[in-house]
Amino acid sequence: MGNQGGIVLPHGYLKSVYAAIRAAGGVCIADEVQVGYGRTGSHLWAFQGEDVVPDIVCVAKAAGNGFPLGGVICRRELAEAFSSSGTFFSSAGGSPLSCAIGTTVIDVLVRDELQANAANIGSVLRAGIEQIADHHEQVGAVLGRGLYMGVDLVHDRSSRAPAPVEALAVCERMRELGVIVQPTGDRGNVLKLKPPLCISEQSGHTILDALDRALTDICGTR
Repeated sequence: MGNQGGIVLPHGYLKSVYAAIRAAGGVCIADEVQVGYGRTGSHLWAFQGEDVVPDIVCVAKAAGNGFPLGGVICRRELAEAFSSSGTFFSSAGGSPLSCAIGTTVIDVLVRDELQANAANIGSVLRAGIEQIADHHEQVGAVLGRGLYMGVDLVHDRSSRAPAPVEALAVCERMRELGVIVQPTGDRGNVLKLKPPLCISEQSGHTILDALDRALTDICGTR
């Protein structure tokens, strides 16, 4: 779901991949740096929506809510195997300040029900983007879950040819309108909408208004 712009895996895909990797003697790593901490709305961790349990989970970004903090969670036998293969040193590893900030972030996430907010406002954004797509032929698909959304921009829905130049221009126009959106995906044609988990419904509509205006200014209307 990450840098591809919110592409959701087909049901059962990841579970089958995990089984194949483990059968070959590998370990399965879940990168929750961008999509974890309740951002998908339906689950605290994105991998939970795929009915799998990773061997290693990587977290960062939201872990510190702006404070530089990251972490690796793994099965005990992996940690023990790692420790027996050599030494590991981190100047800031295990900092009491970092740990206090990390646990506070989790407390606030639970207290303010931010995962539920991601689900609620995410549904508002999806419905709004789908309405915008009704009069903008350049919106090829609406991707993602919760507050990790992707708007796939194409030249037209018949060819579905990616429109990276237009995507970058739309991002710049939205920035002028006060909304930060990043182009992403292999072709650079997907608008990545990843607002803060505490976003209000009013701010969600601000994003939608800016997107509609930017698409009109850059691409016109159908």
